[in-house]
Amino acid sequence: MSFFDKVKQGASDAAKKAQQTVEITKLKAQISGKEKEIEKVYTAIGAAVYRGHQEKDFAITEQEVANACHQVDELNEEIGVLEERIKAIRFEKTCTCGKVVALDAKFCPDCGSSLAEEPPKAETTVGEIVVICSHCKTENELNSKFCISCGNGLSAAGNTFE
Repeated sequence: MSFFDKVKQGASDAAKKAQQTVEITKLKAQISGKEKEIEKVYTAIGAAVYRGHQEKDFAITEQEVANACHQVDELNEEIGVLEERIKAIRFEKTCTCGKVVALDAKFCPDCGSSLAEEPPKAETTVGEIVVICSHCKTENELNSKFCISCGNGLSAAGNTFE
């Protein structure tokens, strides 16, 4: 490998690392935002409980507190998904003991557990649902009746949804 090839390879590796860092930073910012939302919900729960205390009847705020708790559960699940995406970017996985290890590790360095290959998880994506034309394979909006590219009629039976 020539000197210039090594320099090109180094620059390419640096660019990949920078892109990973940017992606991880964005995900961490999203996690931080979700954690702030959780704090706001905690404040709302506390206010509802206090209102129940003032009225000497917690039943009047019970549903409000239950809904807020479900909201916290959903936010924690979203945080979990974001944390898993960060691990995937870093090529890491988590052992049953909680230790984060390299993706290619076969055994945990903390507890010695076997880290058998896990089947790949279906990636959760957030995006637009589209209809793919069965004739020309063009993406169309979900409520489209005809393809924007070839004019072919679109029906749920003959098209793929993504």
